[in-house]
Amino acid sequence: MHQSLSRRRFLTRSLALGCSAAASPLLTPVTLAAAPGDNRLVVIILRGAMDGLDVLRPVGDPNFRTLRPTLAGDGLALDNFFALHPALDGLHPLWQAGELAFAPATSTPYRDRRSHFDGQDHLEAGTAGTLPPALQRDGWLNRMLTLLPQADARTAFAVGRERMLILEGQAPMTQWAPGTELDLSPQSRLLLGYLFAADPLFSDAGLTALDMTGMDLPDPDDDDEDAMMSMMAQPPEPSAGDAGALAAYVAEQLRGPTRIASFSLSGWDTHFRQERAILPALGRLQDAILTLRAGLGPDWSRTTVLAMTEFGRTMRENGTTGTDHGTGGALLLAGGALRGGRMFGGWPGLAEADMYAGRDLMPTRDIRAYAAWAMHDLFGLNASDLASTVFPGLDMGDTPRLLL
Repeated sequence: MHQSLSRRRFLTRSLALGCSAAASPLLTPVTLAAAPGDNRLVVIILRGAMDGLDVLRPVGDPNFRTLRPTLAGDGLALDNFFALHPALDGLHPLWQAGELAFAPATSTPYRDRRSHFDGQDHLEAGTAGTLPPALQRDGWLNRMLTLLPQADARTAFAVGRERMLILEGQAPMTQWAPGTELDLSPQSRLLLGYLFAADPLFSDAGLTALDMTGMDLPDPDDDDEDAMMSMMAQPPEPSAGDAGALAAYVAEQLRGPTRIASFSLSGWDTHFRQERAILPALGRLQDAILTLRAGLGPDWSRTTVLAMTEFGRTMRENGTTGTDHGTGGALLLAGGALRGGRMFGGWPGLAEADMYAGRDLMPTRDIRAYAAWAMHDLFGLNASDLASTVFPGLDMGDTPRLLL
C-alpha cells in the first residue's frame, strides 16, 4: 500500500516538472494504447543520428575507403556489396536466417538544418516540412491506432525516459511508470544531489522516486572535499544491460495482449573517435533485438522491428575520426515476420556527384514509406488511409514486400 500511494503521489507531482521531468533519469514512462490481431510491431528510435554507413558498410563502393580512411573496415559480409559492423556479430545469424534486413540510403523528409531535436520530432510525428500546429504533439503510431476499430487502451505502449511523441495523440492511452532499479554512477548521484538542492519542486518529486528505489544521495554540502572528489573521479557504471532489461520488459508485454511497442536507445551522436564511441550504442541495439527475439519465443514469428534514426551522418569522416550530422541513413528491420536476408531500396553511390549537398548520402526513399507498408501488411490498413491520416501527404510508392 505504501508503494502504491508513493507512486501515485510521485506521478501527480511529476506533472509539474515539465522539461525537467522529461530529462530526468528517474522517470521511465510507459504509454499503453491499442491494436487488435496477433501481429506485433516494435519501433525503436535511435536518438543521436546513427551512422548508417558504419553500421551497414558499403564495402563494394569504390569511394568508401577514400571517404573514410579510418572508419571503412570490412565487417561481416552480408552480400557482395554490404558488410555488417563487426560489433553486431550477434545479429549476423539473424541475417542468415532471414530475420534481419536493411534499407540503405533512407531518411525522413527533414533536410539541411540537421538539428537532433527537430529531426527526432519529424521522425516521430511522421510529417514533412514544418510541423503543423495540430501535429506538434501528435505521433504517427497514435494516428495509426485511430484507424483500428478494435482499439482499447491496453495493447500498445511506448517505453522511455523521455517524452515519446510517436505515441501521443487522440487515441486513448494510459501512462504509468513501472518500477525500476536505478544503478546510477557516483557522479550521477552527486549531480542529482546538487539538482535537488537547487530545485525544491524537482527535489520533492525526485526524492519520492528515490524512496521507491531505496537509493540514497550524497549530501552536496558535505565538507569532506576529498571524498567528494574521489566520487566524481570514479568512472560511470556500464549501462549496456539497460537495453536488454528494457527489451525483456517489452517482450513480456508483447507475449500478452500488447501488440505495438516503441522505445528509444541513445548514444549515436559520434562526432569524435567514432570507431570507439559507437560501440556502446551498437551493443545496446544488438542486446535489445536479441532479447526481444529470445523473450518473444514463438511470437517472434509474428513480430516486425523497425529501428529508425532522425538522420544519417556525413559521408566523409571528420578531423577527429568521427562523423557529423548528415542526411541519408539506414533503416534496420528485424523479426520473424520479415522477408529478411536482403536489402530494400536502391543505392545512390558515394561519388561526389551523387552526394546530397556535397557532403551527405543521398536518400533514395522516404523512411515513412517503409513504416507505412509495414503497418499495411501487419494490420491490414488501407494505403490511402496511411498516406493521408498516418503520414499526411506521403507517396508510399510500390510495396517493398517487407513481410512474409
